[in-house]
Amino acid sequence: MKGIETKLKGCFILEPTVFEDERGYFFESFNENKLEAILGFKPSFVQDNQSKSSYGVVRGLHMQAGEHSQAKLVRVVEGAVIDVAVDVRKDSPTFGQSVAVELSAENKRQLFVPRGFLHGFSVVSESAVFFYKCDNGYNKESEDGVNPLDSDLAIDWQLESKDMILSEKDKGAQSFSDFTSKKR
Repeated sequence: MKGIETKLKGCFILEPTVFEDERGYFFESFNENKLEAILGFKPSFVQDNQSKSSYGVVRGLHMQAGEHSQAKLVRVVEGAVIDVAVDVRKDSPTFGQSVAVELSAENKRQLFVPRGFLHGFSVVSESAVFFYKCDNGYNKESEDGVNPLDSDLAIDWQLESKDMILSEKDKGAQSFSDFTSKKR
């Protein structure tokens, strides 16, 4: 497994070593020791989640705040997405900046999203099955987020606006400026 740190400290693209032959392929999607060597600490995942979405769906930008903050290890097992992480760690030199990475069943890449980040993705294939591990359980009272189409973030979801499908919750989510004005 190869780890590539993005411009956002602690946020890594992970590329597995894939073994292929006439039967198909094999790769490790998770190896605690290898991930620890890349991250510099041992992650402790407590929850796995999976979703399936159709073309044009934009999910996010979400996070868990405070003591329920979550780091995530995300991947796509069917289709392709543009996966986005936004640094919202108050003291970070990259506060408010984002990275966008194509994750697909074909490229088998993963993204490690540390605590203190907003996270979301857009489906750019006919459909996509998205899988992720979290290092803390979900807590509804700690849920926070930003409208994924907020112009202050200017995220390129690689979709035409007419093709985007957002939940009512995400359509009505707060602006990035309202999010940043909260005392945390």
